[in-house]
Amino acid sequence: MTRPLEGKVAVVTGAAAGLGRAEAIALAKAGADLVLGDVADSDVLVEIEELGGKAAFVRGDVSERDIADALTNTAVERFGGLHILVNNAGVLRDRMLFGMSDDEWDLVIKVHLRGHFLLSRNAAAYWRAQSKEAGAPVYARIVNTASEAFLLGSEGQPNYAAAKGGITALTLTSARSLAKYGVRANAICPRARTSMTANVFGEAPDGDDPLSPDHVGEFVAYLASPEAEKINGQVFVVHGGMVALMAAPTVERTFTSFGDLTTTFGTRDPERTFACTETLRL
Repeated sequence: MTRPLEGKVAVVTGAAAGLGRAEAIALAKAGADLVLGDVADSDVLVEIEELGGKAAFVRGDVSERDIADALTNTAVERFGGLHILVNNAGVLRDRMLFGMSDDEWDLVIKVHLRGHFLLSRNAAAYWRAQSKEAGAPVYARIVNTASEAFLLGSEGQPNYAAAKGGITALTLTSARSLAKYGVRANAICPRARTSMTANVFGEAPDGDDPLSPDHVGEFVAYLASPEAEKINGQVFVVHGGMVALMAAPTVERTFTSFGDLTTTFGTRDPERTFACTETLRL
């Protein structure tokens, strides 16, 4: 079995179960040493060690500065470096906009967007220092977790969709600003059957599940590998062995008067918005 990530160190957040667990195991199978973060205990550490991998676990909320710092420091101090960051941790507090509480908004934004920021900032500072010391780019990968909720404008998830849109913007900024140091930053919009999506996808079928988190884990391990060196600043929808590369937004047309706007939208399909409904057909 090839181990393209032999000698590399990865941090994975939300790694106790679901997507994060599958991503951590896929990275371990590819040879990486792991630092895993989550608010709950898990046997994922044991499973990785049974695969012959090395891993450490940091328990706590990734949106808290001391936990984010502990994850980064553990990678550097225990395993000798940091090469891969997989930001996955998240929570749901679904509700229609008119009924959403301050706390429901703040918690989702904090865990998803602030959590991504804290770890990305730590990794970016580390890689910049390493690159300057070496006088050359370093090996560095960021895989962030966005969602089709931001592409579609999910009706009952204004907090979640906003956080995932912010994560995509953070990913693009990271890709553009850190490329000269060797960083490759990309975002995935995964479809997977986990505890967070139990009410969406239902029970798993017998046999191979196209929505198994394992499919996403394999793609994350690929993005973390040397083979993905040329992939940067991209957004992918991924599930069931299928990967869809999302195109950047384009300028549909320009207007020189408000009258032209009124005329155009007077006959334009009102269902045609900025939302990317095409993903529903994937």
